[in-house]
Amino acid sequence: MDILFESDVRGTDAAETLADWLRRSDPPVPDYAREIVEGVIGNRSQLDEAISASAREWSLDRMPAVDRTILRVATYELLCRDDVPVAVAIDEAVELAKSLSTDDSPAFVNGVLARVEEQRSAAAQSAAEAAEEC
Repeated sequence: MDILFESDVRGTDAAETLADWLRRSDPPVPDYAREIVEGVIGNRSQLDEAISASAREWSLDRMPAVDRTILRVATYELLCRDDVPVAVAIDEAVELAKSLSTDDSPAFVNGVLARVEEQRSAAAQSAAEAAEEC
């Protein structure tokens, strides 16, 4: 979260920010955190598209940087990680929003992620139905 947030706020390349953190090793970057950062970097356009489609009347640019970062991490977990249960990804994101952002952010983050999950689930169901027809 910190690496992606720092990169977003400073307008720097997230991969370079990660490399800086890894070089410093203080605090050490856990392997799982590195995987998440690299996953968000590698899938950023897909994540931003899913968030934008789900954030009614809010562009990514209008969102507070912390909310944008929370949404990118959680959307990555929802769309790209089979090892993170949906409820856990959403709950952790809402908890982060409660502790790090505005009073309105937890409900906003919850609503956006619920719509991301609805779209993901509908797409998976359509793909499964199409596979059955073959």
